[in-house]
This record gives sequence, C-alpha cells and structure tokens, in this order.
Amino acid sequence: MRYNRLGRTGLFVSELCLGTMTFGGGTGIWDQIGNVQQEDADRLIGRALDAGINFIDTADVYSAGLSEEITGQALKNLRVPRENVVIATKVFGVTGSTPNTLGASRYHIMDGIKASLRRLQLDHIDLYQIHGFDPATPIEETVRALDTLVQQGHVRYVGVSNWAAWQIVKALGIAERGGLARFESLQAYYTLAGRDLERELVPMMKSEGLGLMVWSPLAGGLLSGKYGRQTQAETGSRRTTFDFPPVDRERAYDCIDAMRTIAEARGVSVAQIALAWLLHQEAVTTIIVGAKRIEQLDDNLAATQIELTADELARLDDVSRLPAEYPGWMLARQGEARRNQLQAARRRTSE
Repeated sequence: MRYNRLGRTGLFVSELCLGTMTFGGGTGIWDQIGNVQQEDADRLIGRALDAGINFIDTADVYSAGLSEEITGQALKNLRVPRENVVIATKVFGVTGSTPNTLGASRYHIMDGIKASLRRLQLDHIDLYQIHGFDPATPIEETVRALDTLVQQGHVRYVGVSNWAAWQIVKALGIAERGGLARFESLQAYYTLAGRDLERELVPMMKSEGLGLMVWSPLAGGLLSGKYGRQTQAETGSRRTTFDFPPVDRERAYDCIDAMRTIAEARGVSVAQIALAWLLHQEAVTTIIVGAKRIEQLDDNLAATQIELTADELARLDDVSRLPAEYPGWMLARQGEARRNQLQAARRRTSE
C-alpha cells in the first residue's frame, strides 16, 4: 500500500480509501446499495486496516446517518488508535424535514458537524467535505463556516465533492483573500469509461494543488467484469435497480472488452484492471472502494499490486480517450509552440 500527500497538506493517505456507503441499508436506494451491518462492517474495516488502508470515507446522508454510526462503532470495537486512521465525512444532503436541514449554509454546516461527531463517536473529523453545490448559499458563507470549524478544532482539513472547476476556484480565491481554510481535496467521479473531469477539473487541481479522491471507480459495478454486451442486466444487481452513475453504455462496453483482454492475459479480475488504471493516473490521490463482502474488498486490494505496461496503458487510453471539445482543441493548437519551448528548456535544465 502506497501513501500519497493529500493536496498541499502534510497529511498522507493510503492510495485506497474504504468507502462506507454500503453500511446500514434501510429504505430506498440505501437498501439497494448495501445492507452491511455492524458485525460485517467490523470485519471489513479490520481487513482494510490490516492491508494498510488508513483512510475511511463516509457521509451524514448514507443510510440516514447509520453508516456513520456503524463506522464509529467499528473503530471502537476494533480499538483502533485515533492517530492510525484518517476519517472523512460529508455535509450537504437532506438530514431532516425542515427547510434548513440541507445545503451548505452556515446553519446546516454547524449542526451537521455536531451530529456527525456524535454518530462517529469522535472529537474531530480529519477531512470534512461539502457533498454538493448549493445554489441557494453564497460560496463565501460556506467557506467561512468551514473555517470556523477548523478554528474550533472540530475539523482538521476541508474538502469538496461534485463541484465545477469554476466554483472551486472561486472558493479558493475567497479563502486566500480572507486567510481562511481552503479546500484541499476534491471527491469526484472518475473511471476509464467516464473521463469527463479531465477537461476542466484535472487541470484545475494540478494548478491549485488539490488532491483527488475518486468515488465509484467501477461505475456502480458496471466495470466489475460482471457486465458486457451479452450480460447487461443481472437480476438483483445494483445496476438493475439503481442505474447510477450515468454511463455511455457502448463506450463502457468497449472499455470492458479492452480491460477483459488484459485481465485474462494477467489472470486477474476486470475490476482490478479498472482500479489499476486509475492508480496510474497522476491526478489521483486515493480511490474510494466499497464492499459488501471480504472477498470483494480483497479483490480491490489486489489492484495495488498491478503495474500496467506502457502498451496496456496506451490500449486503454485509445479505447477511452475523450473526443476533442472546444476550447480544449484550440488551447492545444495555439499553445503547442510554447509547450515545446517549455519542454526544451526543462530538458536543458535537467542536463
């Protein structure tokens, strides 16, 4: 297990992060995503920690808070020293029936942290993330509320999930101008079959020094190897009841075909190739993996041992590369001479 620096901080997190969205179950989508209860959650967290994972991600809305409760109790049951784990959770979604029990307002954030700390049985959260963009709340209000939590010691670092590049950069500017705690990470969807964030978000993260936490690295199970053009809808599978995240199926099947060829040649699972490809991407800090069974977790853990060859990476890139879009193709065309000049200067410096 390798450990990567999170954004511009001095915090190092494991290249795989255990996601707990499968913990708790309940009604609606939560029962479809997973129904892992305390005893099994203890085993999953224990196995993850034994394998070197030091990073656990949850959210206040997962199974209506039950995921946080189970996660906190597992850490207590396993007697995990607090300094051995980095705990991340999120605030934004609906947690009640009144008008202010959702969003990224100061009101909801200040209530949200207290509830999460109580459910997790912790005195602080290592990474507190805004789970989505709130069009009803000024970004400055959100940034200042998060800074208050850092100053109070309830939160060590702050991050964001599912925001556009311009929204994040605006928040970073507000934080810099006011001397406030800045976003250090972005949690975003990224897979071989869904590379959209490479257009704006990856260049922004590289420029501003944000770490990337990847959610749903198997596209809701679609890239697990169980699916293909001939096996598109297994009865009882998550994709038949909760078809998320949205994926261009034909593009995904092309990717699966390419991954399956590589996986069969190596004697590993398709899921391991999907995760290994992400681990080879420079922008990725950590990949959030969720599991219902130890066998699933072990399969995901094995991806850290796969070193894809240059030829394999090129084959996967060819089948998954994004089509050119404006202004990207114009930036590439107009900037080519300056990029070549810069690369030549770097080569001379290294010599």
